Amino acid sequence: MIPADAFYAGLFKVAAAAAGFLTDSSGRVLLVKPGYRDHWGWPGGHIDEGESPEAACGRELAEELGITRPVGRLLVVQWVPPRDDRPIPLVHFLFDCGMVEDGTDVKVVLQEEELDDYGFFTAEEAASLMPAYLVARLTAAQRARRTGETVYLPASVAE
Repeated sequence: MIPADAFYAGLFKVAAAAAGFLTDSSGRVLLVKPGYRDHWGWPGGHIDEGESPEAACGRELAEELGITRPVGRLLVVQWVPPRDDRPIPLVHFLFDCGMVEDGTDVKVVLQEEELDDYGFFTAEEAASLMPAYLVARLTAAQRARRTGETVYLPASVAE
């Protein structure tokens, strides 16, 4: 019989991350620009040990933007193969964090050591700021919010 620690040590490894999908009353999505990437994305980050995906989403919103929002239902799960400097796949959870009246009524305190900027963007504007696999996540999140479904995006969408 294989000891449990040896069994778990031999399992395939993946990273897990969570982010918040927040829009204004015009449907523009809140995105952030990390200083360590050349593209924009959602406020969020890796899930800490012992933390649930939804707790990670809430924590990251507070850390990165200084805002506290209710973390709603899961909109999108995406499997992202290894890329760039991440040698293992990523499972990304995108949660609905609601809508604000307009981008000006959110009191953002940007985490300057990690983020360069933030803003609310139309889908067309966002598509010009993100790689294709994130644009697919955006489209899926908009659909999921509209229909009430949860969308799974496979690796083929992220390649």
